[in-house]
Amino acid sequence: MVLGPEILLKLVNDKNIRLVENLSLRELKKPEGAGFDLRLGQVHKIAGDAYMGIRTRRTANYETVAKYEKGKRRFFTFRPGEQFLVTTIERVNLPKDLTANMWMRSTLYRSGMILSGGNVAPGYKGELSFTFFNSGEIPVKIALGARVVHILFYQVMGGGNLYEGQWQGGRVVAASKERQI
Repeated sequence: MVLGPEILLKLVNDKNIRLVENLSLRELKKPEGAGFDLRLGQVHKIAGDAYMGIRTRRTANYETVAKYEKGKRRFFTFRPGEQFLVTTIERVNLPKDLTANMWMRSTLYRSGMILSGGNVAPGYKGELSFTFFNSGEIPVKIALGARVVHILFYQVMGGGNLYEGQWQGGRVVAASKERQI
């Protein structure tokens, strides 16, 4: 079951849950659809190599190339064929009975952008990072602070385990080779 804005706003304002922190005024007053729009906070260029083993892994290195600063109007251009990790301004705090998925806003996919990301697990707390890839033939210029994804929240029924993984807290990449939990 997808939760609607009436329930979500109660969870945002519940001091024990604070489902989503740093929401824009628009989302706090009159969200559209069945979830919230989240904004582009940071853009990260990835480099180096990565490794995924059975027990260990190493992610690529990254450099933050653009960052939202309140009151400053800045843009980032995604050129054709480029891929970047991006991070939201907002921070989520999922209780044990909710999970979430994000969907790219249609203006962006109509312009050739592709979002690649995963499920947000119950118990996860932190900013959200995922990949933006410009698969099109035109540059796509996006304002830092612009609404770029829509997040939907789903009720988990029948139990489940809380997320205890190493991505807790919103880190972008692993600092070095690490053992997987």
